[in-house]
Amino acid sequence: MTKIVLIGAGSRVFASRLVTDILSLPELRDSTVTLMDIAAEPLEATASYARKLVQQNGFNTRIEATTDRRKALDGADYVFVAIMVGGGQLGMVDRQITLQHGLDSGDISTQGPCAIMAGLRHIPIMLGICHDMEELCPDGWLLNYTDPLPPIEWAMTDYTRIKNVGLCHSIQNTSAELAKYIGAPYDEISYSVAGINHMAWFLRFEWRGKNAYPLLREKFKEPAVYSGPDAAYNGPDVARAELFKAFGYYVTESSKHVSTYLPYFRKNPADIERYLQDSGEKYLNAGKRFAARTMERNEDFKRKMESDYKFPLVHSGEFGTQIIKAIETGVTAQVYGNVKNTGLIANLPEGCCVEVPCVVDKEGVHPCYVGNLPPQLAALNLNNVSVQELTVRGIVEKDKNKIFQSILLDPLTAAVLTIDEIRAMVDDLFKSNKDYLKGYK
Repeated sequence: MTKIVLIGAGSRVFASRLVTDILSLPELRDSTVTLMDIAAEPLEATASYARKLVQQNGFNTRIEATTDRRKALDGADYVFVAIMVGGGQLGMVDRQITLQHGLDSGDISTQGPCAIMAGLRHIPIMLGICHDMEELCPDGWLLNYTDPLPPIEWAMTDYTRIKNVGLCHSIQNTSAELAKYIGAPYDEISYSVAGINHMAWFLRFEWRGKNAYPLLREKFKEPAVYSGPDAAYNGPDVARAELFKAFGYYVTESSKHVSTYLPYFRKNPADIERYLQDSGEKYLNAGKRFAARTMERNEDFKRKMESDYKFPLVHSGEFGTQIIKAIETGVTAQVYGNVKNTGLIANLPEGCCVEVPCVVDKEGVHPCYVGNLPPQLAALNLNNVSVQELTVRGIVEKDKNKIFQSILLDPLTAAVLTIDEIRAMVDDLFKSNKDYLKGYK
């Protein structure tokens, strides 16, 4: 019986989505699904949901729940990891510290000082999971959804023997947005994407086999197309539209995300309002509104769980369970994965983490050769790759100076703050994360 483990199962929305994905595929319904989290109460909520889905549909799936990580990993074939060490609250504390030092860095999950601090909290835990797997399930696959994804993947690949792939849904979301922009049915578009996570590029974007970029450029002559509150999944898409106009290709993550990875859009309050409508205070208030909506969704979920409501079995489109299905059945699938660059993208550094097309079959995940990115795109990626490498080395070596240097090299931080200002900010960030930073020199 195939054993599928989810570490971070207390994250109700994402964990429930993965459970639904597993049970929506007939090929995976005879599996054992082991849910693990350090928080017993939200873990049990996800387990109850999983058991209810199994009961409602008469499946043979075995559902287990445990707070013991090693017990969960013992004999696992596939291990999903979707965790948030320190919770969302600590990330928002880091965000407030950067604001106090004059840096409105936006996204806290992938690039910039807040994401680097998240890496400091997450990478040791992720390496610990891998080392447990080396002992308890050495042939298992680790399927990682945890941010900051590139440095985590880089560390796991360089410092463990576990087969792993990093997964994200930004390509699926953005391809749907691009279809909407040009007025095309989603099933009529095709594309090819490569780069780094959250800054990969639609190298090819076609509608009915024809290049759709000219049509997109024509549509974008009207700013209302991309500047309204409902323009894209994450609201106004002005930064990405401007990036597309300047560099010729569309990037995979939202304007709010990608504005953090570049020096162009968040230098001052006027630019942030112009490109993003997302000033620091608005961002923090949005976080509070998100928390309130989460409480409402949790209450709605609880009411449904206590009623006779029949939960639908609809696959989310996430790549994770598609990978498992392909390995288990041998029926080939194509996904996008974050993997070690072994010459896959020729003008990005060997060994860095890249996001590329992958073919999956019974033998596992096979990344595809891309070649050279257009030089302007490689240059944008390289600025971020350098930060990611220093972050990984600094974390593994517990070297605060390397972490300081990685933040010095972050494109947005360097565009806004002086060296002395960055040093003071890093000191404050280390203080706020002191419980997770034992042994740094």
